[in-house]
Amino acid sequence: MKYALLHLVWKARMIAKPTLSDELRKLVETRMEHTIKAIEDTLQLILEKHEMHLEELKQTIQGLEKSFSLLSQKWNLEMLFTLFLRNSMSFNGLKRILAVNSRTLSDKLKILKQYGYIKRAIEQGPPLRVTYSLTTRGRNTVLLALPLLYYSSS
Repeated sequence: MKYALLHLVWKARMIAKPTLSDELRKLVETRMEHTIKAIEDTLQLILEKHEMHLEELKQTIQGLEKSFSLLSQKWNLEMLFTLFLRNSMSFNGLKRILAVNSRTLSDKLKILKQYGYIKRAIEQGPPLRVTYSLTTRGRNTVLLALPLLYYSSS
């Protein structure tokens, strides 16, 4: 009985007052709708002026293949998002937060650095300290990927 009463009180509070996450969700959804509409309008204008032939479409998709592959691999977006939230982190900090093994983390960091998503800074010690942070490309990728991930999961 006591549990049922507490649950009803909690539920009434949740219904009566929107939570911060509800407000943020609504704000994100509104802005995403606006952004999606703007992107769609822009692409429609381009396609109206320039008909894309099958070969051009094939080349465009092949040109994006490396990006599709890289960003869809496990840990890559998580690493970028973590660096976005923390600005910079050490190897061990990333390892602790993501709970990923050292070899995988090392390999993923090398690839993301190679493709220009992150930068690696070495601070002379002792002890020698290595930190990772996002490049402009990495930051923009996170900002563009987050709405897509959010939208896909809702």
